[in-house]
Amino acid sequence: MKALQIMKYGEIKESLSINEIEKPTLKPKDILVEVKAASLNPIDYKLVEGKLKDMISLDLPITIGFDVSGVVIEKSADVTNFAIGDEIYCRVPQEQMGTVVEFVAVNSELVAKKPKNISFQEAAALPLVGLTAIQALESVGIKENDRVLIHAGSGGVGSFAIQYAKVKGAIVYTTTSNKNVDWVKALGADRVIDYTTEDYKEIAQNLDIVFDTLGGDYTFDAFEAIKKGGKVTTIAGPPDEETAKHMGMNDYKLSEKLLKLIENKAASYKLTWMQPDAEQLNKISKMVEDGDIKPIIDLIYSIEDAIDAYIYLAKGRAKGKVIISLV
Repeated sequence: MKALQIMKYGEIKESLSINEIEKPTLKPKDILVEVKAASLNPIDYKLVEGKLKDMISLDLPITIGFDVSGVVIEKSADVTNFAIGDEIYCRVPQEQMGTVVEFVAVNSELVAKKPKNISFQEAAALPLVGLTAIQALESVGIKENDRVLIHAGSGGVGSFAIQYAKVKGAIVYTTTSNKNVDWVKALGADRVIDYTTEDYKEIAQNLDIVFDTLGGDYTFDAFEAIKKGGKVTTIAGPPDEETAKHMGMNDYKLSEKLLKLIENKAASYKLTWMQPDAEQLNKISKMVEDGDIKPIIDLIYSIEDAIDAYIYLAKGRAKGKVIISLV
Protein backbone atom coordinates (compact mmCIF):
# COMPACT_ATOMS: atom_id res chain seq x y z
CA MET A 1 0.00 0.00 0.00
CA LYS A 2 1.06 3.61 -0.57
CA ALA A 3 2.28 5.67 2.36
CA LEU A 4 3.89 9.09 2.76
CA GLN A 5 6.92 8.59 4.97
CA ILE A 6 9.52 10.65 6.78
CA MET A 7 12.86 9.25 5.63
CA LYS A 8 15.16 11.67 7.46
CA TYR A 9 15.07 15.00 9.30
CA GLY A 10 15.43 18.11 7.18
CA GLU A 11 13.70 20.05 4.40
CA ILE A 12 10.24 18.73 3.51
CA LYS A 13 10.97 18.07 -0.16
CA GLU A 14 14.12 16.07 0.55
CA SER A 15 12.85 14.28 3.67
CA LEU A 16 9.46 12.91 2.60
CA SER A 17 8.88 10.02 0.18
CA ILE A 18 5.85 8.10 -1.11
CA ASN A 19 6.67 4.43 -0.52
CA GLU A 20 5.06 1.01 -0.79
CA ILE A 21 4.73 -0.59 2.65
CA GLU A 22 2.97 -3.58 4.22
CA LYS A 23 -0.64 -3.33 5.36
CA PRO A 24 -0.72 -3.08 9.19
CA THR A 25 -1.62 -6.00 11.44
CA LEU A 26 -4.11 -5.56 14.27
CA LYS A 27 -3.39 -5.55 17.99
CA PRO A 28 -6.07 -6.08 20.66
CA LYS A 29 -8.72 -3.28 20.58
CA ASP A 30 -7.60 -2.20 17.07
CA ILE A 31 -9.71 -1.58 13.99
CA LEU A 32 -8.34 -1.51 10.44
CA VAL A 33 -9.47 1.60 8.59
CA GLU A 34 -9.53 2.06 4.83
CA VAL A 35 -8.43 5.67 4.69
CA LYS A 36 -10.68 8.03 2.74
CA ALA A 37 -9.01 11.27 3.82
CA ALA A 38 -6.26 12.56 6.09
CA SER A 39 -5.59 16.12 7.15
CA LEU A 40 -2.23 17.79 7.63
CA ASN A 41 -1.13 19.68 10.72
CA PRO A 42 1.86 21.90 11.59
CA ILE A 43 3.11 19.26 14.05
CA ASP A 44 3.66 16.97 11.03
CA TYR A 45 6.15 19.17 9.20
CA LYS A 46 7.79 20.22 12.49
CA LEU A 47 8.51 16.52 13.02
CA VAL A 48 9.99 16.34 9.51
CA GLU A 49 12.21 19.34 10.17
CA GLY A 50 13.45 17.78 13.42
CA LYS A 51 12.11 20.60 15.60
CA LEU A 52 10.42 18.18 18.02
CA LYS A 53 13.23 15.61 18.28
CA ASP A 54 13.71 16.27 22.00
CA MET A 55 10.02 15.69 22.75
CA ILE A 56 8.98 12.99 20.26
CA SER A 57 11.33 10.19 19.32
CA LEU A 58 10.73 8.71 15.85
CA ASP A 59 11.99 5.42 14.47
CA LEU A 60 12.66 6.44 10.85
CA PRO A 61 11.38 5.80 8.25
CA ILE A 62 7.87 6.39 9.59
CA THR A 63 4.53 7.20 7.98
CA ILE A 64 3.38 10.77 8.62
CA GLY A 65 0.03 12.10 9.83
CA PHE A 66 -2.36 11.98 12.81
CA ASP A 67 -5.84 12.87 11.49
CA VAL A 68 -7.94 10.37 9.54
CA SER A 69 -11.41 9.52 8.34
CA GLY A 70 -12.42 6.30 6.67
CA VAL A 71 -14.29 3.01 6.81
CA VAL A 72 -13.79 0.08 9.19
CA ILE A 73 -12.86 -2.99 7.11
CA GLU A 74 -11.51 -5.29 9.81
CA LYS A 75 -11.46 -5.41 13.61
CA SER A 76 -9.88 -7.33 16.46
CA ALA A 77 -12.04 -9.96 18.16
CA ASP A 78 -12.38 -7.82 21.31
CA VAL A 79 -13.78 -4.76 19.51
CA THR A 80 -17.52 -4.39 20.20
CA ASN A 81 -18.12 -0.67 19.68
CA PHE A 82 -17.64 -0.69 15.89
CA ALA A 83 -18.90 -2.83 13.02
CA ILE A 84 -17.42 -3.52 9.60
CA GLY A 85 -18.54 -0.72 7.30
CA ASP A 86 -18.78 1.99 10.00
CA GLU A 87 -17.62 5.43 8.88
CA ILE A 88 -15.21 6.84 11.45
CA TYR A 89 -12.80 9.64 12.19
CA CYS A 90 -10.13 10.23 14.81
CA ARG A 91 -6.76 11.59 15.78
CA VAL A 92 -4.52 8.55 16.14
CA PRO A 93 -2.21 8.24 19.17
CA GLN A 94 1.49 8.88 18.73
CA GLU A 95 2.35 5.16 18.76
CA GLN A 96 -0.02 4.61 15.78
CA MET A 97 1.09 7.73 13.89
CA GLY A 98 0.79 7.44 10.13
CA THR A 99 -2.49 8.43 8.47
CA VAL A 100 -1.31 9.60 5.04
CA VAL A 101 -1.61 6.01 3.88
CA GLU A 102 -4.15 3.68 2.30
CA PHE A 103 -4.89 1.64 5.44
CA VAL A 104 -4.24 2.39 9.11
CA ALA A 105 -4.72 0.40 12.33
CA VAL A 106 -6.17 2.44 15.21
CA ASN A 107 -7.10 1.77 18.82
CA SER A 108 -10.91 1.66 18.66
CA GLU A 109 -11.25 3.33 22.08
CA LEU A 110 -9.96 6.60 20.55
CA VAL A 111 -12.29 6.58 17.53
CA ALA A 112 -15.71 8.16 16.90
CA LYS A 113 -18.31 7.72 14.20
CA LYS A 114 -18.05 10.37 11.49
CA PRO A 115 -20.69 13.12 11.56
CA LYS A 116 -23.43 12.00 9.18
CA ASN A 117 -23.89 15.33 7.43
CA ILE A 118 -20.33 15.91 6.16
CA SER A 119 -17.88 14.31 3.74
CA PHE A 120 -14.86 12.21 4.64
CA GLN A 121 -12.64 15.14 3.65
CA GLU A 122 -14.50 17.47 6.02
CA ALA A 123 -14.43 14.89 8.82
CA ALA A 124 -10.66 14.48 8.49
CA ALA A 125 -10.31 18.24 9.01
CA LEU A 126 -11.73 18.09 12.53
CA PRO A 127 -9.96 15.80 15.02
CA LEU A 128 -6.64 17.42 15.90
CA VAL A 129 -7.81 21.03 15.64
CA GLY A 130 -11.10 20.28 17.40
CA LEU A 131 -9.57 18.35 20.27
CA THR A 132 -6.80 20.94 20.63
CA ALA A 133 -9.20 23.88 20.78
CA ILE A 134 -11.61 22.18 23.16
CA GLN A 135 -8.91 20.94 25.52
CA ALA A 136 -7.10 24.30 25.54
CA LEU A 137 -10.25 26.34 26.18
CA GLU A 138 -11.72 23.91 28.70
CA SER A 139 -8.41 23.79 30.61
CA VAL A 140 -9.09 27.39 31.63
CA GLY A 141 -12.83 26.88 32.18
CA ILE A 142 -14.27 28.95 29.32
CA LYS A 143 -17.83 29.98 30.06
CA GLU A 144 -20.67 32.22 28.88
CA ASN A 145 -19.79 35.93 28.51
CA ASP A 146 -16.04 35.37 28.91
CA ARG A 147 -14.10 37.85 26.79
CA VAL A 148 -11.63 35.73 24.82
CA LEU A 149 -8.81 36.56 22.39
CA ILE A 150 -8.02 33.78 19.91
CA HIS A 151 -4.90 34.40 17.86
CA ALA A 152 -4.71 33.39 14.16
CA GLY A 153 -8.44 33.04 13.58
CA SER A 154 -8.07 31.86 9.99
CA GLY A 155 -5.85 28.89 10.90
CA GLY A 156 -7.01 25.35 11.58
CA VAL A 157 -7.11 25.58 15.38
CA GLY A 158 -8.18 29.23 15.40
CA SER A 159 -11.14 28.74 13.06
CA PHE A 160 -12.44 25.84 15.17
CA ALA A 161 -11.76 27.68 18.45
CA ILE A 162 -13.81 30.70 17.34
CA GLN A 163 -16.80 28.48 16.61
CA TYR A 164 -16.43 26.51 19.85
CA ALA A 165 -16.06 29.67 21.96
CA LYS A 166 -19.31 30.99 20.45
CA VAL A 167 -21.04 27.67 21.26
CA LYS A 168 -19.96 28.32 24.87
CA GLY A 169 -21.43 31.83 24.73
CA ALA A 170 -18.12 33.73 24.88
CA ILE A 171 -17.36 37.15 23.39
CA VAL A 172 -14.61 36.50 20.85
CA TYR A 173 -11.77 38.70 19.64
CA THR A 174 -9.45 37.30 17.00
CA THR A 175 -6.52 38.34 14.84
CA THR A 176 -6.06 37.76 11.12
CA SER A 177 -4.80 39.51 8.00
CA ASN A 178 -6.82 41.94 5.90
CA LYS A 179 -7.81 39.37 3.24
CA ASN A 180 -9.43 37.09 5.84
CA VAL A 181 -11.34 39.64 7.96
CA ASP A 182 -14.81 39.07 6.47
CA TRP A 183 -14.31 35.31 6.30
CA VAL A 184 -13.29 35.08 9.98
CA LYS A 185 -16.16 37.37 10.98
CA ALA A 186 -18.52 34.90 9.31
CA LEU A 187 -17.25 32.20 11.69
CA GLY A 188 -18.79 34.19 14.55
CA ALA A 189 -15.99 36.37 15.91
CA ASP A 190 -17.34 39.52 17.58
CA ARG A 191 -14.26 41.66 16.91
CA VAL A 192 -11.85 40.76 14.12
CA ILE A 193 -8.51 42.58 14.43
CA ASP A 194 -6.62 43.09 11.16
CA TYR A 195 -3.03 42.77 12.36
CA THR A 196 -1.74 44.47 9.18
CA THR A 197 -3.37 47.77 10.17
CA GLU A 198 -4.30 47.42 13.86
CA ASP A 199 -2.43 46.70 17.09
CA TYR A 200 -4.35 43.96 18.87
CA LYS A 201 -2.84 45.03 22.22
CA GLU A 202 -4.65 48.37 21.96
CA ILE A 203 -7.99 46.72 21.19
CA ALA A 204 -8.08 43.45 23.15
CA GLN A 205 -7.72 44.56 26.77
CA ASN A 206 -9.03 43.48 30.18
CA LEU A 207 -9.88 40.02 28.81
CA ASP A 208 -10.81 36.89 30.73
CA ILE A 209 -8.85 34.53 28.48
CA VAL A 210 -6.14 34.67 25.80
CA PHE A 211 -5.74 31.58 23.62
CA ASP A 212 -2.16 31.75 22.35
CA THR A 213 -1.74 29.68 19.18
CA LEU A 214 1.47 31.38 18.03
CA GLY A 215 4.06 31.22 20.82
CA GLY A 216 7.15 33.40 21.05
CA ASP A 217 6.45 36.96 22.19
CA TYR A 218 2.70 36.38 21.79
CA THR A 219 2.80 34.13 24.86
CA PHE A 220 4.36 36.82 27.05
CA ASP A 221 2.29 39.65 25.54
CA ALA A 222 -0.89 37.73 26.40
CA PHE A 223 -0.50 38.87 30.00
CA GLU A 224 -0.90 42.50 28.89
CA ALA A 225 -4.31 41.66 27.43
CA ILE A 226 -5.85 39.80 30.38
CA LYS A 227 -7.49 41.34 33.43
CA LYS A 228 -6.28 40.70 36.98
CA GLY A 229 -6.95 37.03 37.63
CA GLY A 230 -7.24 36.30 33.91
CA LYS A 231 -6.11 33.16 32.14
CA VAL A 232 -3.60 32.38 29.38
CA THR A 233 -3.98 29.08 27.57
CA THR A 234 -1.36 28.16 24.99
CA ILE A 235 -0.51 25.44 22.49
CA ALA A 236 2.76 27.03 21.41
CA GLY A 237 4.36 28.59 24.48
CA PRO A 238 6.58 27.10 27.20
CA PRO A 239 5.01 24.30 29.27
CA ASP A 240 3.54 24.99 32.68
CA GLU A 241 5.18 22.84 35.36
CA GLU A 242 2.29 20.36 35.65
CA THR A 243 2.20 19.73 31.89
CA ALA A 244 6.00 19.52 31.75
CA LYS A 245 5.93 16.75 34.35
CA HIS A 246 3.27 14.93 32.34
CA MET A 247 5.55 15.20 29.30
CA GLY A 248 8.44 13.66 31.24
CA MET A 249 10.33 16.93 31.81
CA ASN A 250 10.83 16.26 35.53
CA ASP A 251 13.41 18.97 36.30
CA TYR A 252 11.60 21.68 34.34
CA LYS A 253 11.01 25.11 35.91
CA LEU A 254 9.13 28.11 34.54
CA SER A 255 11.33 31.02 33.49
CA GLU A 256 11.63 33.98 35.85
CA LYS A 257 10.07 36.17 33.15
CA LEU A 258 6.97 33.99 32.90
CA LEU A 259 6.68 33.55 36.67
CA LYS A 260 6.75 37.34 37.15
CA LEU A 261 4.05 37.88 34.51
CA ILE A 262 1.81 35.26 36.13
CA GLU A 263 2.37 36.75 39.58
CA ASN A 264 1.76 40.37 38.52
CA LYS A 265 -1.65 39.49 37.07
CA ALA A 266 -2.53 36.76 39.61
CA ALA A 267 -3.08 34.80 36.41
CA SER A 268 -3.33 31.14 35.51
CA TYR A 269 -1.20 29.72 32.69
CA LYS A 270 -1.62 26.39 30.92
CA LEU A 271 0.01 24.62 27.97
CA THR A 272 -2.21 22.04 26.29
CA TRP A 273 -0.46 18.97 24.89
CA MET A 274 -3.48 17.53 23.13
CA GLN A 275 -4.57 13.94 23.79
CA PRO A 276 -6.86 11.76 21.62
CA ASP A 277 -10.33 11.57 23.15
CA ALA A 278 -13.28 9.67 21.66
CA GLU A 279 -15.81 11.25 24.03
CA GLN A 280 -14.83 14.74 22.87
CA LEU A 281 -14.95 13.59 19.24
CA ASN A 282 -18.52 12.44 19.84
CA LYS A 283 -19.32 15.93 21.17
CA ILE A 284 -17.76 17.43 18.05
CA SER A 285 -19.91 15.13 15.90
CA LYS A 286 -23.05 16.39 17.66
CA MET A 287 -22.03 20.04 17.26
CA VAL A 288 -21.39 19.43 13.55
CA GLU A 289 -24.69 17.61 13.06
CA ASP A 290 -26.49 20.42 14.94
CA GLY A 291 -24.88 23.01 12.66
CA ASP A 292 -22.88 24.73 15.42
CA ILE A 293 -19.46 23.77 13.99
CA LYS A 294 -18.45 23.72 10.34
CA PRO A 295 -15.20 22.12 9.11
CA ILE A 296 -13.03 24.61 7.26
CA ILE A 297 -11.03 23.29 4.29
CA ASP A 298 -8.52 25.28 2.27
CA LEU A 299 -7.17 22.82 -0.32
CA ILE A 300 -7.51 19.12 -1.13
CA TYR A 301 -4.61 17.11 -2.63
CA SER A 302 -4.25 13.52 -3.82
CA ILE A 303 -1.80 11.21 -2.03
CA GLU A 304 0.46 11.44 -5.09
CA ASP A 305 0.75 15.20 -4.45
CA ALA A 306 1.04 14.91 -0.67
CA ILE A 307 4.60 16.28 -0.51
CA ASP A 308 3.44 19.43 -2.32
CA ALA A 309 0.60 19.67 0.21
CA TYR A 310 3.08 19.77 3.09
CA ILE A 311 5.24 22.34 1.32
CA TYR A 312 2.13 24.51 0.94
CA LEU A 313 1.08 24.04 4.58
CA ALA A 314 4.53 24.99 5.85
CA LYS A 315 4.21 28.40 4.16
CA GLY A 316 1.66 29.29 6.85
CA ARG A 317 -0.95 30.71 4.48
CA ALA A 318 -3.63 28.02 4.71
CA LYS A 319 -7.15 29.24 5.44
CA GLY A 320 -8.50 26.26 7.37
CA LYS A 321 -7.25 22.73 6.77
CA VAL A 322 -5.19 21.08 4.02
CA ILE A 323 -6.51 17.61 3.16
CA ILE A 324 -5.17 14.50 1.44
CA SER A 325 -8.05 12.66 -0.24
CA LEU A 326 -7.86 8.98 -1.14
CA VAL A 327 -11.41 8.76 -2.49
